[in-house]
Amino acid sequence: MRHVELDEAKKNWRKVLESALQGEEVLITRKQRPVLRLVRIPEEEQPYRQPGSAKGLVRMREDFDEPLADFQRYTS
Repeated sequence: MRHVELDEAKKNWRKVLESALQGEEVLITRKQRPVLRLVRIPEEEQPYRQPGSAKGLVRMREDFDEPLADFQRYTS
């Protein structure tokens, strides 16, 4: 883990960012106290979404659109 003071991180932001993108964890400190941790998100943790992947898994009842008995006094 690389420790970088906040002022140094501001001056060398591109180098700090590139270190994190290469997989190195960067701890940014202010007056030698940790304030930020910069880490790369691993590829496998990024969600994979595919449109239509749940097709056929969700079913609705025939009376889904019918008014609820509890709300009849509000709809009259």
